[in-house]
Amino acid sequence: MFEAIIAIAGLIMGIALLIFSSDKAVEHSVSIASALGISPLMIGLLIVSLGTDLPEIANSIVSSAVGHGDINVGDSFGSVLAQISLMLGLFPFFGGTLKVKRDEIVVIGACEVLALIAAVSMVEKGYISRMNAVFLVASWPILMLIIKKVMKKEPAVARTDRRLSYHFVIVVLGYTGVAVGSFIVINSVITLSAVLHIHEYLISFFVLAIGTSLPELVVDLTAIRKKQYEIAIGDAIGSCIVDAGFSIGIGPLFFPIAVSGMLAETTGLYALLVSIIVLSTIALREKLDKKAGVFFIVLYLLSYVMLYA
Repeated sequence: MFEAIIAIAGLIMGIALLIFSSDKAVEHSVSIASALGISPLMIGLLIVSLGTDLPEIANSIVSSAVGHGDINVGDSFGSVLAQISLMLGLFPFFGGTLKVKRDEIVVIGACEVLALIAAVSMVEKGYISRMNAVFLVASWPILMLIIKKVMKKEPAVARTDRRLSYHFVIVVLGYTGVAVGSFIVINSVITLSAVLHIHEYLISFFVLAIGTSLPELVVDLTAIRKKQYEIAIGDAIGSCIVDAGFSIGIGPLFFPIAVSGMLAETTGLYALLVSIIVLSTIALREKLDKKAGVFFIVLYLLSYVMLYA
């Protein structure tokens, strides 16, 4: 009982730290983007997505080091599914209808699908070798270069900002706070979930993934509140690209691991299917409204039915 109370207290403290840190991180990321003349979408894809994925990246290294590959892959695939469906589905309920550009969604969406296909093809055999890991880690910068090359360059005027170094320091501190808050939340959730005696992969896919996706959710909702919609969209999809490649691969790059191949393949393919449906829906309609949001959330909830069956 005492352990549960401590876990609940940690959960509340961790979420509070996430909210405060993410608010500062988004605010100063926008300032850096403005000062350097970089589009908010690319800031979301490159800087914010890596920052909010620090929990998954750290989890990948630690879980691989201690020989728990299921935690790494389950968390990463679960995060992709939660971010592409549940998180995007919540956006319009907090920020109203979001208008998107079809060509941008097609380009970054195609890269996210490619990253997932590569990941699923490597985990289905039940082992991630160091060579597999090199490919997965390298896929992220390659896909980012493709996105930067293919997408039309928007005119951006760089502004001189004498406080650029100050903004950078606050961004680093903000994302550090996000990572620490996430660590507290994750451990609290794991403690509360341990009594259920569920398979390690499933706990990671459903419970841990929600915990490690909290930074993306809180940061993106903060961005939406500040009307920085492109940062939110860029981070949501960009984080999926990081999770599907870099996050899964970084741990096995140092510590090759075994995974539950069948579970990994099943969950990975479902995340892939949902990604294609969600991205196609947004691209075709060129907006993200509450109708689409409800549909995306239902797709996420169906994953529980799919795995139970």
